[in-house]
Amino acid sequence: MSIAPPASVRRIAYLGSPDLAVRPLRSLVDAGYEIPLVVSMPDRRRGRGNELMPTAVKVAAVDLGLRVTSDLTDLADLVENHSVDLAVVVAYGRIIPASLLQKLAFVNLHFSLLPRWRGAAPVERALLAGDERTGVCLMDLDVELDTGAVYRRTETEIEPDETLEELRDRLVEIGSAQLLGALEEGFGEPTPQEGDPVYAHKISVDERKIDWGQPASAIHRQVRVGGAFTTWQGKRFKIHRTRLTAGDGVLVVPTGSGDLELLEVQPEGKSRMAGGAWANGARWRREHRFGS
Repeated sequence: MSIAPPASVRRIAYLGSPDLAVRPLRSLVDAGYEIPLVVSMPDRRRGRGNELMPTAVKVAAVDLGLRVTSDLTDLADLVENHSVDLAVVVAYGRIIPASLLQKLAFVNLHFSLLPRWRGAAPVERALLAGDERTGVCLMDLDVELDTGAVYRRTETEIEPDETLEELRDRLVEIGSAQLLGALEEGFGEPTPQEGDPVYAHKISVDERKIDWGQPASAIHRQVRVGGAFTTWQGKRFKIHRTRLTAGDGVLVVPTGSGDLELLEVQPEGKSRMAGGAWANGARWRREHRFGS
């Protein structure tokens, strides 16, 4: 059984890794909470130079003058020394061992309406599935993935043209406020999750490849998630922004159901550009087909 958060919290260990986990950390610091330790994933080799790069949370922690580590043993030491009251987890990237969960209260910000979209890519899956609503759950942390009871739950509509980045930014803002509210007002008793779980596996490369036989609405969702691509004259052709249309526009492509206007594109080896500018330069006509 997990440990309930204490009634009064002053010292918070923070566990997170990607960009979306930076704002909650800064919110805690701005609110005056003591952060004795930040735990983030180890530096990884990225980019063309294959250089070791820190996580976004590690960069923020260093900027804030906080102690940061990738070793959970450092957190265990704080627990043994009674130097931390609570651990907050936001997209950390690893399962927390049961041995730690039995010694310290953990809470987790998860960006979905649990039990729908447990797992690694909840915001992406909500967009790709065409969900009309999503939200944020502040939950108890359990050994099993995203199964803990929920302290606070906030719902929000997904706007028809909202991109992954835009939606994620809104959810992070909601989650940060949700976390601070619970710390100030008390967590209360959590509510067990109800309903059939749905898992949010990472989006594969194949899922980003556009099938023009799909409805325009489905392709539009692919593009909003990011990384969508097709081919043009045998070369990869990325599509960054689209709009559902009744046929108006310079670069309008027929699909399996409805038309889609390509607003921002990126031919292989070139920078992003307006779809109309590319179409004019490529002498594109409506009877031309992508994906061949």
